[in-house]
Amino acid sequence: MTPTEIAVEAVGWTGALLILLAYLLISAGKLTGQSPVYQWMNIVGAVGFVINGWWHRAIPSTALNVVWMGIGAVALWKIAQRRASST
Repeated sequence: MTPTEIAVEAVGWTGALLILLAYLLISAGKLTGQSPVYQWMNIVGAVGFVINGWWHRAIPSTALNVVWMGIGAVALWKIAQRRASST
């Protein structure tokens, strides 16, 4: 494997671990869906999947994770709006 291939695989596995950890933490009640940490874990994890999926030409996975990132970004924006309006 080339250094680039290793990096792409590492980014993909890191993304997978972040999304799994986020799910574990929300399922265990340690985070909520309104937690910025949870949303950031999903966004960064999805970025890893997008990079890995694009490299491997897995277009359905790449598209799904672009949408996943968008959902996380919208959630973060709404969380920030609620916090700003409550102060």
